[in-house]
Amino acid sequence: MSVPFWNYLFTCDRIPIFLRKRRDYFNNATRLWLWRRVYRIHHLYLMAWLDIFILSLVEGLTEFIPVSSTGHILLVGKLLNLSPTEFQKAFDIVIQFGAIAAVVVLYHQQFKWNFAFYKKLAIAFIPAGVFGFLLKDKVSEMMESTAVVAWALIIGGLVMIALDRFYKKGTTTELSEKNAFLIGLFQCLALIPGISRSGATIVGAQLLGITKEKSAEFSFLLAVPTITAASLYKLWKVRSLIESHHILQLLVGIVLSFIFAIIAIRFFLAIVKRSGFGWFGVYRIVLGIFVLVTLNK
Repeated sequence: MSVPFWNYLFTCDRIPIFLRKRRDYFNNATRLWLWRRVYRIHHLYLMAWLDIFILSLVEGLTEFIPVSSTGHILLVGKLLNLSPTEFQKAFDIVIQFGAIAAVVVLYHQQFKWNFAFYKKLAIAFIPAGVFGFLLKDKVSEMMESTAVVAWALIIGGLVMIALDRFYKKGTTTELSEKNAFLIGLFQCLALIPGISRSGATIVGAQLLGITKEKSAEFSFLLAVPTITAASLYKLWKVRSLIESHHILQLLVGIVLSFIFAIIAIRFFLAIVKRSGFGWFGVYRIVLGIFVLVTLNK
């Protein structure tokens, strides 16, 4: 039979005599308390890195597919029973830069200087930039509600299924400035947690007659100024909370988010070309119902 660690430690002959004489003080209750303290510290340290991996995975995989990354981050936090610390909020903001970097890398040819391209991006960004700033307090309030996230997931899923099944496929591959602005207005719907920024812009682009592939591509590109601006604003507000010992965790989160975002974008484009958006709508509905039944308390 194995000897408990604490028994061995305080009976070992190699331990200084002054400790061996005091081993009687370390009764079973004290040993149990010490062991729980050591286990708790070790467990929390491991869970911190596990949480980082899971949150980065969720951010990278869901940022650019129409299932709402914000909604998933909120739901995963509740499932993992993560306390909403200020550092976690900062972490959720910072790892978005990894996802943005993935778009820039995959579409680097598009980001070569082209005034017409950047003008359309700016026009599409303006509505969400203005309304996002004006409604920031209301948006923060809605983010606390799992019911809002759940119903947004369900309604968005129904819209995507209906669009995929009944709406005539778009044929337009060129994006006008007018269409860019209208897509920007659709993006404002994503201020509601659970709607999905990519989902709103893709649906808007398809309603304007733009092809599925072009709709998805412009949604990815529009994410760069939109998410960058929102993240920089939020990061500025919490800048004092980030300390030197957080740097490693933030860098790991950014790198993981970058890797998973590249995988998600390639996977999403392959699914869109083959099957459309319907399966993403089904997933949203199932997830929304799950949230209503299990997490909405």
